[in-house]
Amino acid sequence: MNIKQHIPNTITCLNLFSGCIAVSLAFQGNLFASALFIFTSAIFDFFDGFAARKLQAFSILGKDLDSLADLISFGLAPATMVSSLLKEYQYPEYIFDYAFIFPYIAYLIAVFSALRLAKFNNDERQEHTFIGLPTPANALFIAGFANAPSASFLWKPLTSFADMWTNQASGLFVLLGLIAISSFLLISSIPMFSLKQTGKLQYVFLAMSVILIATCGFLGMFISMSVYILLSIFRLIAPGKKTK
Repeated sequence: MNIKQHIPNTITCLNLFSGCIAVSLAFQGNLFASALFIFTSAIFDFFDGFAARKLQAFSILGKDLDSLADLISFGLAPATMVSSLLKEYQYPEYIFDYAFIFPYIAYLIAVFSALRLAKFNNDERQEHTFIGLPTPANALFIAGFANAPSASFLWKPLTSFADMWTNQASGLFVLLGLIAISSFLLISSIPMFSLKQTGKLQYVFLAMSVILIATCGFLGMFISMSVYILLSIFRLIAPGKKTK
């Protein structure tokens, strides 16, 4: 038995295990710890592909296992995180009778994540780039947003941002907007650059992300993923940029 053939799948299983813990913590309302495990899953997700390429250990089993792990870690976990936020939200009196419905709407993120992963597995154009927002990036975007209030002490204007989803007047619309934007980006036709490739853009983005996360924590993660999304949209609409 060639042990090296099993290394990528073992790393993928660690991604899945970490994702399951993230889901459990999100159900308990521990969004900070849940986000840490989502971030851990993202690290495992990067290294399982890296190991598969370096060891030439590709398999149909590994491809399917990777999608199943990603659906839990980057689909169900962030959806449960948003659902938990919607449970904490102080609903206005005029919709209080319907408040029980809103936490379930968050699971559209998991549904659209499944669609994203299914498209990815059957789209030959996505070997070196992505079409639509990758599920790990989407999960990190949501995890960063959910924990942004913890960084509000870093800079006073961040306090207003941190209060967006807790404000009774606007919070519900912000969270529902987050679900809608996330779901749309997952299945959109927007080309997104891949960190599997090496180039100036990737190096600059990684350096910026490391600095932001090191200095601003989860808020930095949210900003990094926002830049990733906006940069991809800019590359799409910029003159001379065409997609197939």
